[in-house]
Amino acid sequence: MRRATKLDKIRWIVVYSCDLSLLLALIGLIDLHAQWQNGVPAVPAAAGAVLLVSLVVMTSRAVRIAVRGGARPTALLTMGTVCVLLLTAFPLIWAPPVWLALIGPYVRRRTLAVLALVSLAVPSVYVTVAYEFVPALLAVQAAFSVLLGGGVLANLWLWGIAREAHEGQEAKAMLAVSEERLRFARDLNDLLGQSLTGIAARTAGAQERLPDSPEDAARVMFEVRDGARQALREVRATVQNYRALDFEEVLASVRAVLEAADVRCTVDADTGDLAPETRTLLATVVREGATNVLKHSRAEQCTIMIREGILEMSNDGVSGPVGEHAPNGLGGLAQRVAAAGGSLSASPTLEGAYLLRVEVPA
Repeated sequence: MRRATKLDKIRWIVVYSCDLSLLLALIGLIDLHAQWQNGVPAVPAAAGAVLLVSLVVMTSRAVRIAVRGGARPTALLTMGTVCVLLLTAFPLIWAPPVWLALIGPYVRRRTLAVLALVSLAVPSVYVTVAYEFVPALLAVQAAFSVLLGGGVLANLWLWGIAREAHEGQEAKAMLAVSEERLRFARDLNDLLGQSLTGIAARTAGAQERLPDSPEDAARVMFEVRDGARQALREVRATVQNYRALDFEEVLASVRAVLEAADVRCTVDADTGDLAPETRTLLATVVREGATNVLKHSRAEQCTIMIREGILEMSNDGVSGPVGEHAPNGLGGLAQRVAAAGGSLSASPTLEGAYLLRVEVPA
């Protein structure tokens, strides 16, 4: 449940709300019981109960297929229609609304409106001919048809909006990544284009001078070497700037992500006096720690505290022994922290929490 996305939760709400509304149709079982007591044979009454329950189950299944965006379940729709036709022998005002909810996601709205009028007219005519016209029954069936048929369509409409919004967010994130890659490629092109062009031109000049003036060719090659070293320093500086992280932004992002996953997050950070390299390193550790909380724990509370180059990140979602750190996770970060003159430890505490502690020179 905790690993479910917001879109998953919205889908569950849509599906289960439709299921709850469909369960109201089982009031028809009480109607069948009353008919049995009034003289309807037990076998037909039991068969009607089975047909009504089967119709509800098939409708619930059809709604799930519609939510998934699957193909039209023709066999399911056909069996549901047969169930409704057989149930007209009783008759039950609870069955036609369920049938409308069954076919609603798979027919045009105009067709559904016509079928809704037909489903209201047929039982009314039957009851009027057999007994007398009862306006209350017609009103109840009409209201129930709106509740089930309209409710299912409204839920599917809301689901479509939620899915489009989610897809829009994913597309926006992918676009942002693509734009960042293009910007990085453009910067590298601007940075290296002139340098590499100059190196190529000077190398060609040195090649031409080599037969007649080896000294001049050697001097040019020394200049080429210096130019290559300068270009390398510029590339390293550019990459280092791209790797630098905004610590406050990372803390805010981690807190938002954890709270979106129903993990209460408390942040108490004093990072003003930290060097830029230390801030980037600690930001990387915080991101990895948050990832582990989401992937490997069932935490309900997470606390992040940073004081004088000491980071302590604890959560209450880990119990029992813990395996070795992954080399591309905390294991790799431990090596980076050690290379910066610090230390990293991660283990359960006596109080039942899991503590990630990093100490680096402030």
